[in-house]
Amino acid sequence: MSTTFSISQLSKEFGITTRSIRFYEDQGLLEPTRRGQNRIYSRRDRVRLMLILRGKRLGFSLAEIRELFDLYDHNPTNSAAQLRQMLAIISDKKAALEQQMKDIAVVKQELETAEQRCLDALQQQ
Repeated sequence: MSTTFSISQLSKEFGITTRSIRFYEDQGLLEPTRRGQNRIYSRRDRVRLMLILRGKRLGFSLAEIRELFDLYDHNPTNSAAQLRQMLAIISDKKAALEQQMKDIAVVKQELETAEQRCLDALQQQ
């Protein structure tokens, strides 16, 4: 595997636009070097991009992802602090999902009630 990557290589590998990669760079999540106008991404940037995309799929905000990166950057050997922070974020995400599931169940019940009223009204016509 190469030790450096172009923005187009990363874009193709991860199936995202170069604009997205530049956005993550603007947010301070990626730090490519420059060779003239070209961005040169390291293995570290590639791993971070993979983690950003995984975090986004899990519902993490960019601020939460940045917080985890900052914890690692500040003390790469203190995995306990990183893990505790990750557990706190996971707990918050699970609580939010549980609330969403409850809200969905309520809306579903309301829709079923409205549906039944419509069916009853049609039968009475």
